[in-house]
Amino acid sequence: MITTLYTTYAEEPRVREATARTNDSENKKKMVPDGHSSSSASSRTPRNRSSTSNPEDVHVGKYRLIKTIGKGNFAKVKLAKHVPTGKEVAIKIIDKTQLNPSSLQKLFREVRIMKFLDHPNIVKLYEVIETDKTLYLVMEYASGGEVFDYLVAHGRMKEKEARAKFRQIVSAVQYCHQKHVIHRDLKAENLLLDGDMNIKIADFGFSNEFTPGNKLDTFCGSPPYAAPELFQGKKYDGPEVDVWSLGVILYTLVSGSLPFDGQNLKELRERVLRGKYRIPFYMSTDCENLLKRFLVLNPTKRSRLEQIMSDKWMNLGYDNQDLKPYCEPIPDFKDERRIEIMLQMGFSRDEIQEALANNRYDEVMATYLLLDEKRQKLTLNGSSDPLMENTSAPRPSTSIPTGVPAPVRPSRASARRERGERELPRRYSEGRTPHKTSGITRAATEAGGSSSGQTKPRSDWDKTGASRGVAPDEERVPSMNDTSQGDKPRSLRFTWSMKTTSSMDPQEMMEEIKKVLESNDCEYEQRDNFLLLCCHGNPSEANHVQWEMEVCKLPRLSLNGVRFKRIAGTSINFKNIASTVANELKL
Repeated sequence: MITTLYTTYAEEPRVREATARTNDSENKKKMVPDGHSSSSASSRTPRNRSSTSNPEDVHVGKYRLIKTIGKGNFAKVKLAKHVPTGKEVAIKIIDKTQLNPSSLQKLFREVRIMKFLDHPNIVKLYEVIETDKTLYLVMEYASGGEVFDYLVAHGRMKEKEARAKFRQIVSAVQYCHQKHVIHRDLKAENLLLDGDMNIKIADFGFSNEFTPGNKLDTFCGSPPYAAPELFQGKKYDGPEVDVWSLGVILYTLVSGSLPFDGQNLKELRERVLRGKYRIPFYMSTDCENLLKRFLVLNPTKRSRLEQIMSDKWMNLGYDNQDLKPYCEPIPDFKDERRIEIMLQMGFSRDEIQEALANNRYDEVMATYLLLDEKRQKLTLNGSSDPLMENTSAPRPSTSIPTGVPAPVRPSRASARRERGERELPRRYSEGRTPHKTSGITRAATEAGGSSSGQTKPRSDWDKTGASRGVAPDEERVPSMNDTSQGDKPRSLRFTWSMKTTSSMDPQEMMEEIKKVLESNDCEYEQRDNFLLLCCHGNPSEANHVQWEMEVCKLPRLSLNGVRFKRIAGTSINFKNIASTVANELKL
């Protein structure tokens, strides 16, 4: 199984969404989920702010908070809705009083960098709200979840699919480099998917600006994705460390495993410094050749992304559409249709123009930007005049759920072994020695948390845990706020792994799920007839994870299925407990 070590270096503390913790649940068998914190939070008086005595109906400026989707020591992330436009956003709420001056400096550097990045495959910042004690970052909400979770659920991508995603990733990172920004924490967990399955790069907490010729010496990132010069403590120019990480990402997309892995940090470091990795037999020669341009031990010999863009594999199937550096368009700040709507909302033309001209990232600018996003989304849905639609009306989701673990489907290799067939020989790079790697394919969770790599002690590189800044699958997978109708489970259109489907009565399935949860020391709370909110591990420790389990009707298969959805905690901890529970279910 893929081993992910989340890193915070002593040289560069940062605010990161850590493993979620649930209040007052240590001595309870039934768990009480995290509620909404009351946040009074705008740097200016919001217009028409609704006042309510309902504690669940909390607003920050023009945003109605829906639920917590990530939580750490000093920050939490909430799913929210921009009331005037009906657009869903993610709001990162940071307690500034808990941060030292160095952390505050890096936090504001992250905000500054996000403000001048404008690329379709980078999470967009809409608004910054600051009070004396709290900072609110209103960001684009990526409903498709993490690429990591997608790989857990579906296994490795076919090269055609990986190519489409990787072109977007390379385009976004090259754009950052041409703006003299390096990300320094590129990994599958920081690559998000929107509702249309487009890449959105997130989490610029380790990012920094660089000047060609001036070396950087802060060593940060995630060890499995870190360049060898970082392990050696050498100074670096900047872009080349992102290039190495992109090579690891490409390998992960195509193979479903990490090129460099180890039982501990020392072993991982040795493998990275050797630069040896296994080439799976199914990987094309063109893809292998491209990897050799990324995963080069000598940083001066790694290809630049401008060169990568013209690579054969990158453009295969894209006739006359070779990947080119992204040309940032001139911002459209004179859209009269949007301005007219904002005038009807009570904004004045002067304040609209002033906010946009000065990039204030305030309520005015956020409304203008979100109206544009709303128009684009509605246009995709076939609206003839999108800006004149009822913007507060909810949109039905037509996406197929993808953020569920499929922990019990055997791999092709294991199926062959069961049938007594000989496994195909593997092909390796010249001069490279095969070694054991751990994948994040469908078969990766067969061991149910017992395989090597799942029970490793956390190293000094992994002190804070990790939840992503944007939670997975809020639109693509029904949330716990959705309810079933009466005594029947909700209907979902999804092809489930066979061990998570059953013709058993839904109520009997619920009883079986509860029995397995209790046998694995999991706490749970029944939120609806067929919906459980579950947690595992000590809330005060980094192994704590929180997730949903729901019994749903699968009309196409005339079966019932069990939906898993991670709420908080690291991907690896969620995968461990989810696979254990799924394997023990007798459905």
